[in-house]
Amino acid sequence: MNAIILATLVIAAVGAVAAIALAIADKYLAVREDPRIGLVTAALPGANCGGCGFAGCGDYARALVAGTAAPGACAPGGDAANAEIAKILGVAAEATEKRVALVKCCGTRSEAVRVGDYNGICDCASAASTAGGDKGCRYGCLGYGACANVCPKSAIRIEDGLAVVDKRLCVGCGKCVSVCPRKIIELVPASATIHVLCNNPVRGPEVTKVCGVGCIGCHLCEKNSGGKEAGHFTFNGFLAHVNYQNPPTDAALVSKCPRKCIREDAHFETGA
Repeated sequence: MNAIILATLVIAAVGAVAAIALAIADKYLAVREDPRIGLVTAALPGANCGGCGFAGCGDYARALVAGTAAPGACAPGGDAANAEIAKILGVAAEATEKRVALVKCCGTRSEAVRVGDYNGICDCASAASTAGGDKGCRYGCLGYGACANVCPKSAIRIEDGLAVVDKRLCVGCGKCVSVCPRKIIELVPASATIHVLCNNPVRGPEVTKVCGVGCIGCHLCEKNSGGKEAGHFTFNGFLAHVNYQNPPTDAALVSKCPRKCIREDAHFETGA
């Protein structure tokens, strides 16, 4: 019995010493967190989407307070969160324009040529790694929903074999951009209304073999929007691309495109 009591007392003494040591360590060795981190975290929307380049809102808040990240990288928070964070940090707030994801392809199953019948895992990366996928255009949307699967706001759906973005729901986190194996998704200003929905830069004859609506680089969009001097379009090979720093606004460009790959605000809310 004496041995049991002695063992109990020893254990109790060790526990007491450990508790005192921990209390002392907490007092003298603890790293105090800057209270602004909590305030900044509260000002962020809590989406934890990763669009800012950090694992979540908490990590981004710590980087902001430490001065290793720039304000304004939170797309879901927008100007309101940016202004509140700037106030907490004591810096000037800069207005940021909302950006949304745009799928640069309009080659639906009824328009784009299919070169096979893919029956594997329903994922774009898996399809792309299987002989390049079943779509004849090697630059077009595969339509297996990798972007839709990672969207934190369910702003993307697959329609007729093509990913389409709902502008109203998109927060511009960029997750869909990084997951697309063909890199056809781009974040563009939400205010832009005219888009070239094609990503194929090769010559026109090659494009027409694989898609009924692919861009052939005819330059009519450029000509009909004031010419090269107006600067509304740029060209990558034979592919037209909207200059989103100076985007076109004339809706007539849509009907003048011979390939019908220029669309006016190609999102669900327009019924496109």
